[in-house]
Amino acid sequence: MLQIFSKTYNELKKEELYQILQLRSEVFVVEQDCVYQDIDFKDQKAIHILGYKQEKLVAYTRIFKKGEYFENASIGRVVVVKKERIKSYGHLIFKASIKAVNKFFNEEEIKISAQKYLKNFYESHNFKQIGEEYLEDNIPHITMINFK
Repeated sequence: MLQIFSKTYNELKKEELYQILQLRSEVFVVEQDCVYQDIDFKDQKAIHILGYKQEKLVAYTRIFKKGEYFENASIGRVVVVKKERIKSYGHLIFKASIKAVNKFFNEEEIKISAQKYLKNFYESHNFKQIGEEYLEDNIPHITMINFK
């Protein structure tokens, strides 16, 4: 069972922040073999959505209110530990993130920058591609919005 919590940057304990940075590095830098600057000084503005299984962080996103990252509210850094992906934790953490955007920011429309290979995943959450594919850190991405 995945337990999901939301915290502002100031509410995060040092250990939680360390776990977040470790998980993002494990997947986005090591697994995807992509050298990029993950620590971008946007975590301070985000609300962090943390998914725990038996007290271990296994899923994570961060959400932003309108104007903090994009012109719309947004969800980013969607990540799940590789060995836990078969358990649909990605869907659970993403649904929780959408609800958190609605709850904390009172926003319905959400914009994301998605890795292209995950297009079907995001479409299953009512997101649609807008615009053309682009490279971000040498990985094909697309912009998507959940039109209501």
